[in-house]
Amino acid sequence: MGWSTEQAGAGTQHGEAGAGAEAAGVGGEDAGPGARGGEQPRPPVALSPSRASDFMQCPLLYRFRVIDRLPEKPSPAATRGTVVHAVLERLFDAPAAERTAVGARAMVPGEWEKLLAKRPELAELFADDAAGERLAQWLAEAEALVERWFSLEDPTRLEPAERELYVETVLDSGLQLRGFIDRVDVAPTGEVRIVDYKTGKAPRPQFAEGALFQMKFYALVMWRLRGVVPRRLQLVYLGSGDVVTYDPGEADLRAVERKLLALWEAIRLATETGDWRPRPTKLCGWCDHQAHCPEFGGTPPVYPLRIRPPEGGGVPQGRMGEI
Repeated sequence: MGWSTEQAGAGTQHGEAGAGAEAAGVGGEDAGPGARGGEQPRPPVALSPSRASDFMQCPLLYRFRVIDRLPEKPSPAATRGTVVHAVLERLFDAPAAERTAVGARAMVPGEWEKLLAKRPELAELFADDAAGERLAQWLAEAEALVERWFSLEDPTRLEPAERELYVETVLDSGLQLRGFIDRVDVAPTGEVRIVDYKTGKAPRPQFAEGALFQMKFYALVMWRLRGVVPRRLQLVYLGSGDVVTYDPGEADLRAVERKLLALWEAIRLATETGDWRPRPTKLCGWCDHQAHCPEFGGTPPVYPLRIRPPEGGGVPQGRMGEI
């Protein structure tokens, strides 16, 4: 399989994480089976890029999503990202000559209808839009994002080896890693490129580490699975028209592995003790869980897992507001 020889957007700003496969349904994919349908919640059993980012952002947010599985309102931006990702994935089903911007734009309404059929609750995004004006604008924005992609990459020159690839591996430590990769390109020489689509704008360089961490996570998994370090990691920002690339080395990926092991140890300790502390940031203003967060005067649900008594006596309460 070949990949594009163009270097669109070279030298642009680095980027941040955006909507992808995991954005289609937030929460719980790293928990053990039986955490829904009234069954007993289980401790986390694996780590994905999204949930790793959640814990680094706020341990209490991680608990709400993975262990408590609290519901979250559907987001227009994340839902639009899911639709755009679906179009860019399925576009490659057509022969190269038929992969046009006009054709891709035409796919957007259909992919929205497919997503709505799978997730009827998304209809509430436009429940008060009787005239359909907001929906039409939302679809037009998705179409514009899809069209912009054609100015950044040439799909007639690409034949991806994998699309929406689910990857999973277990490290020597026993830590299970999993996630979805938007696209994997393999050059005739065997070099691997991992590509991720972002429907937002590329952030300033000082905020780039989050997205690069996600890409290095995927690169680590691919390295452990296939024994080859990906030659290039590529972030395609449809919101701003930037393409960001990074060429990892084994030292990079070993550093990511060490970071993930330390992160998993912190998650394990919090799971055992019930001590999930909130970490206030500017992002709190967009959190759906303010009613349960002590930082906003709320009280989390009763901790559903058995907790380990702290050293030195005392009985932990399993509630963040009481720790």
